[in-house]
Amino acid sequence: MHQNIGFRLSRLPRLWRAIIDRRLAPLGLTQTRWITLYHLWRLGDGQPQCDLARAIGVEAPSLVRTLDQLSEQGLIERCPCDQDRRTKRVFLTQAATPLLEKIDDVVNQARREMLAGLSEAEIRQLDSLLEHIENNGLAIQARESDG
Repeated sequence: MHQNIGFRLSRLPRLWRAIIDRRLAPLGLTQTRWITLYHLWRLGDGQPQCDLARAIGVEAPSLVRTLDQLSEQGLIERCPCDQDRRTKRVFLTQAATPLLEKIDDVVNQARREMLAGLSEAEIRQLDSLLEHIENNGLAIQARESDG
């Protein structure tokens, strides 16, 4: 039984995103675009590109193409940072707001459906257990990168 935990932990995010992707497809959003917009919305306007990339879990150069596309769609703007002109800060445009509200509705509905049948206490426990596993993984990663 324990051998399947890693497999399930890796499969579950893909399944979750696939459900959301399918529901957002009619809005013309790829996974990369909606995840980028959603993270920027959650983190707050004016995020440095490198911080946004880190939050999403991609390399900064990989994010540039997506930001170019979102900019072309009029959903974001990039502005030089006042303190460091090499750094670009990312801002949502007003055109992004209705789209983000739709994304949020889809994400929340998917979450409700995925967690159906679990009590609030079970959801809190699941969140706590996942946080514990994540912290263990981060500690291993830090330990192994130091050595």
